[in-house]
Amino acid sequence: MALISCEHLTIKYDGRTAVDDVSFSLEPGDYLSIVGENGSGKSTLVKALLGLVKPASGTVRFNGISRREIGYLPQQADTQKDFPASVAEVVSSGCLSRHGLLPFYTAADRRLVRENMEKLEIAGLAKKCYRELSGGQQRRVMLARALCATRRLLLLDEPAAGLDPLITAELYGLIDRLNREQGITVIVVTHDISSAVQCGNKVLHMDTRAVFFGTREEYLMTEVCRRMMGVHTHAEEGEACHAE
Repeated sequence: MALISCEHLTIKYDGRTAVDDVSFSLEPGDYLSIVGENGSGKSTLVKALLGLVKPASGTVRFNGISRREIGYLPQQADTQKDFPASVAEVVSSGCLSRHGLLPFYTAADRRLVRENMEKLEIAGLAKKCYRELSGGQQRRVMLARALCATRRLLLLDEPAAGLDPLITAELYGLIDRLNREQGITVIVVTHDISSAVQCGNKVLHMDTRAVFFGTREEYLMTEVCRRMMGVHTHAEEGEACHAE
């Protein structure tokens, strides 16, 4: 049974259609890359999945998981980069979505925070101030925070924006490993077409509507993929992600 089903979803802002009749579904353990040009409806679709915007028509259904159990990593704003808290405090805040209005952490929460910092290789940074970290380290911290909110579904909006190619490859490698080794379902919104065709098993190409939804291998054969990649129809050498 599908973990997520999105059926004929349409979203409008001030009379303008931002997402037009989009349908797709994901099984547990899928890794979906949502790609498309700026203004194609990618971020609006993310807001709909999170329940932050009301569709004009259509539905989003979750099976066996609530929206509170989604581990969400938003696009990073400049104000977030200067957040005056320790790494451990930032990661711990990911546990709060499960506690509602109760502002405290349990022993299980503290174990989970330690485990996720170790997974993301940032345990040694626990006491450092978040704003003193490099961009790549900050994204690892925010990914660890998202993991504290979920064991089943990660929703990542432009996780590598602003990072150099080497750090981008490392970050996508970590995300891919979480998907393959722990079975976490992953949805990544990205304009980085090279990463999209190297990582995961499914692609949704947005242009307000769903231009393509299917497997990564099928997407590589499409004209829309060739246009996005220019003359290059294959990923660059030094793949960041595991490909079967």
